[in-house]
Amino acid sequence: MSIRQRHAVATALATVVGLLLAGCGMVDHGGVGRGLSAAVPEAYRAFVSKAGSICPQIPPAIIAAQIEAESSWNPKAQSRDARGNPIADGISQFIPDTWAIYGTDGDGDGIADVWNPADAILSQGIYDCAIAKKLLPEVAGGNVKGDIVSVTLAAYNAGEQAVLNSHGIPPYPETQGYVAKILSLAKKYQGAEVEPGGNSSEGAKIVAVARRQIGTPYVWGGGGIAGPTGGGFDCSGLTQYSVYAATGKVIPRTSQTQRMAGKSVPRSAMQPGDIIVFNNDGGWGHVGIYAGNGQMIDAPRPGKTVEVTSLSPYWTQFDWDVRRFT
Repeated sequence: MSIRQRHAVATALATVVGLLLAGCGMVDHGGVGRGLSAAVPEAYRAFVSKAGSICPQIPPAIIAAQIEAESSWNPKAQSRDARGNPIADGISQFIPDTWAIYGTDGDGDGIADVWNPADAILSQGIYDCAIAKKLLPEVAGGNVKGDIVSVTLAAYNAGEQAVLNSHGIPPYPETQGYVAKILSLAKKYQGAEVEPGGNSSEGAKIVAVARRQIGTPYVWGGGGIAGPTGGGFDCSGLTQYSVYAATGKVIPRTSQTQRMAGKSVPRSAMQPGDIIVFNNDGGWGHVGIYAGNGQMIDAPRPGKTVEVTSLSPYWTQFDWDVRRFT
């Protein structure tokens, strides 16, 4: 059961959703991809996929693992306190106050019903992403320690204020166990990441290798075919390592020389695993790995770590050169 003593948020649901779509693509340190395995019950796959597409911080596998931790996929689950009073309801275990803010109609029947899995699972994704959005600047600024997925899950369980007060996952055995359980379960629910028209073999392997580096510090001149050096990667060290570890191919070391190698690909034909070189500094000085869904994995700059970031709107203002090494 959840501790969940959350403060009400005086924000309309439509405003919350708009904010998520506009600004939830900044940082992702979860290292969990966007595919789903067959472990997700067929009746709920579409709902989980939809909920896991709201923001990059909370992918479908995390949504699925969280549902198992909350209710074991039981849409009639109800939690009660020591006196037998109901606390949380439904497959995603919402307390009434939180449902009153985030509950939404997930199947278009005109009713937001906590007992309806379509409604509850979509609302779970909306709520998770709302928490992530609030905590992102705290994580980026160092006020909250830990990756954004873990602290978001901790806040779902214990409340956002508990995470802020603890500057990370609170020292509650229940919350710590909750986060660890979901991160472990996510491995079961993670499936192959295949984008329509994309490369599901070598390209997907490049993305998978890069995802495993999420959270590794940026180190100028760091990284190569052997992995991180000096404790980390720079942007082109990450791309060189990811391509080599996934395919065995050795590509040039710098962003400028990577731009001259491989096969040129139109931006409209990008596939996961392609390398994007950006002319963000007048000298084609940055490079990242296209991860699908309008996102890339890169080692951005000193003081940051390898992360997943949205290509829009920031990176779309520069010239790109997309290269394929698969």
